Parts: sequence; C-alpha cells; structure tokens
Amino acid sequence: MTHVQHLESMIMTGNLDAIEESIQQLVKSTDFEDVYDSAALLMDYGLVPQADQLYDILLVHMPDAGQLKIDRAEALMALDREDEALLLLSEIQPEAEEYLQALMLLADYYQTLGMAEVALSKIDEASDLAPEEPVIRFAKAELLLDSGKYSEAVRLYLLLQQRGIEEMGGITIEARIAEAYSAGAAYEEAAPYYESLLKKGEVLPDTLFGAAYSQYQSGNPQTALHHLEKLIEMDPDYFSAYMLAGQSSLLLEENENALNFFKEGIRRDEFDKELQLASGKVLLKLSQPEEAARYLEEALVLDPEYVEARISLAAVYDQQEKYDHLLMLIGDTPEEQLEIPLLAAFKAYAEENLEHYEEAYDSYIQAYTGMKEDPEFLERYAKFLLEEGNRSEAMNIVKELVILVPDHPEWTSFLEDQEEEEA
Repeated sequence: MTHVQHLESMIMTGNLDAIEESIQQLVKSTDFEDVYDSAALLMDYGLVPQADQLYDILLVHMPDAGQLKIDRAEALMALDREDEALLLLSEIQPEAEEYLQALMLLADYYQTLGMAEVALSKIDEASDLAPEEPVIRFAKAELLLDSGKYSEAVRLYLLLQQRGIEEMGGITIEARIAEAYSAGAAYEEAAPYYESLLKKGEVLPDTLFGAAYSQYQSGNPQTALHHLEKLIEMDPDYFSAYMLAGQSSLLLEENENALNFFKEGIRRDEFDKELQLASGKVLLKLSQPEEAARYLEEALVLDPEYVEARISLAAVYDQQEKYDHLLMLIGDTPEEQLEIPLLAAFKAYAEENLEHYEEAYDSYIQAYTGMKEDPEFLERYAKFLLEEGNRSEAMNIVKELVILVPDHPEWTSFLEDQEEEEA
C-alpha cells in the first residue's frame, strides 16, 4: 500500500491520530511526489489546513514551482487567507505555463467578491492568450450568466455546443443555454432546450420547473401544468411549483384547480404570503369573500407591509360593506403606504359610509389625482359630492367620467338635464 493509499484509508476510517502521524511523516519526507499527491488527497477530502501545511513545505524545497503556487493559493483562499493567496499568484509571470490557471483562479476569486468586471477582465486576458480553449470560454460564459449578460453568455454556450461539447465540469451545456435564455426573458427560445433535456432523460426538478416556466411565459399553460404535475409528484416540497401550477390553472380558467394548488402549497409552507394572497384572489373569483378575507388577513399577518394583500383585503371589506373593518385596516397601514391613491379611495368610501363626511372629503381629494382615470372612483366621488350639496364640483367630476365612459346612461342623462336647467 502506497503512502497516499494508507492516508486515504486513515481518512475513510476517521482515525485522526493516524492522519496527523502520517502528515508529520510527510513533512519530513523527501519524496516530494508522494507529498504532493497526499496534499491533493487532503484537499479532495476537505482537510485544507493539513493540505496547506504540505504545500508550504513543498514550496520551501521548490520555490519556483508555478503549479505549487496555484495549488497553495487555492488552499489559502479556502482558509480565508486571501492576501497570502494573491501574493503567491502575483509571483506567476505571464510567460509561465501556469499563468492561465492563475488568471482563472483570480477570476473565480473576484467573482465570489461580487467584482464581476474585475473577474471578467481576468477571463478576457486568459481568452486573449488561449482564444479557442473551451474551459476559458465556458468560464467566461458562466461569469456572463452570473453577471446578467445573458445574450453574451448564450453566444458562448452555443459556440461550445457547436464544437460538440455537451458537458463541462458536470454541467450540461444545453441546460445552461436554456437557463441563460430564460434568465434573459427569451422564454420561447428557452423552451425547446428544456424540452430537449427532458426527452434525453434529464428529468430533474429544476429542469422540470425551468421547462414549465418557459412554457407558461410562452403562453402554453397546459404544457406548463403537465411539467409541474410531474415535478410535484417527484418533489412535493418544491414550493415554487405550487404557485406556478396555480397560475397555469388560472390561465386555463380552472379556478378550483388553481385554488387546490395554492392551498396545497400553503399546507407545505404556511409562511408563503404570496400563496395566501393568490388563494384570497381566487376565492373572490369563486364568490367566497369571507374565505378570501381569511387568507388575505393571514398574508398581512405574515407581512404587515404587503401592499397588494392590503389593497385586496380593502376591496373585500368594501364589497362586503364592512366599513369599520375597512377603516381599521387603513388605520393600520404603514405611513409610507398612505400615499397610495387606491388606499386613500378606500379610506374615503369607509369614512363616507360611517358618516365621517369631512374626513371623507379630504380622502377623496387625496385619492383624486391618482384615481381620475378610474370610472368607479369618479362615480362614487360624484355621488358623494352631490349628497353633500357640492354640485359644481360634482359636475366637473361627472364630465370627466363621461369622457371615460361616453355611453354611460345615468351620467350622460344627468349632464343633459343640468344643461337644460341652465338653459
């Protein structure tokens, strides 16, 4: 049994004392190839400090070995000793055989720091030195994808695919093309790549979801739903699938089916506010306002600043004429949301019906600028003004309403009557 095999055996059995004893022997060894292979083995098993110790010893004996500098730099970065790693990499000159590796490692390092432009500059330098090298082209595509430059990433992935490269680093090129197209909102372009992956047997949860999402966005909800049902069967805890399955069902006008998906999603993740909101909205479609209110209230419990849930719940209370509830809901609204015109309108409706007329008038005025294109608001505002005897203001609102809805029988007739009276 070689030293490396013996060391691996000790690692597999978890014999820490024997591992440490073996490393101490390696520290004193002059069989540098054996020491190097042992360090690589330790890195593979995540024993980075021990590997770094051996790389450090090797560099004492071979201070100009570029590959050793690369290997130790990787270990140092894993140990959060980046300054030492960068210093080592800076010693590798452009004419060195290992310079490309150093550039790739630097690109990876800067990418993890979120310094995409610096990372890209390192990749571009590597690409200039070896423009046809697939690994560099793939690394650049990955960086572009991560940086949100989707069309550029797709171009490079396609070039790799055209060269017959189907996989790199355990990543399927076709999957990356689908992902990049989808991330760039080119859903119709992404869909065939996802379908191809599924036909080839790559029926993985993420692939099914990607395929479903691209089909949904391409206007094919039935195909999307087919993929999502498979996904849910494969992985019932893939939470995003329930929302998309419900949305696909809604496009198919299968409201009950949508509600079932939303409810099942909530059963598995009761803290998903978006599923609570979606359930409430579907229940409104199904003429179940009381049940809808329960889900919308829960969405607001989960996130008191959830604007869409607050507006939807306000609409339910207004529909049910629960004006005390409505005013209380608006009263609990975070300060920054009080400027939302629709919430101001609901506040006006509640105050009017609770006979807080002065407050209602102020709220109608507050809501008006943002709601003057909404016929329902203008109609309620006009009726309020007429009830309050403010005929001249009401006339102005009615005129705006008739411009929006020129064939509105009640208000066109009202205007005609007023014009006759004035004549």
